[in-house]
Amino acid sequence: MLGIAAAVLFFIAFLINAADVATNEVFASVNVMLLGLGLLALHVAGIGTGWSRRR
Repeated sequence: MLGIAAAVLFFIAFLINAADVATNEVFASVNVMLLGLGLLALHVAGIGTGWSRRR
């Protein structure tokens, strides 16, 4: 699930950058991309996958 959220954030960052949309400092394309990278790192680390086998 976090991987899908990261992909959506990357797409939003791409649209902001490609369309040259003027946003405030919080929603700049670099900040959105960094949020996506954080979610992708959590996904790769195994957090939020939903599948776990504990024995």
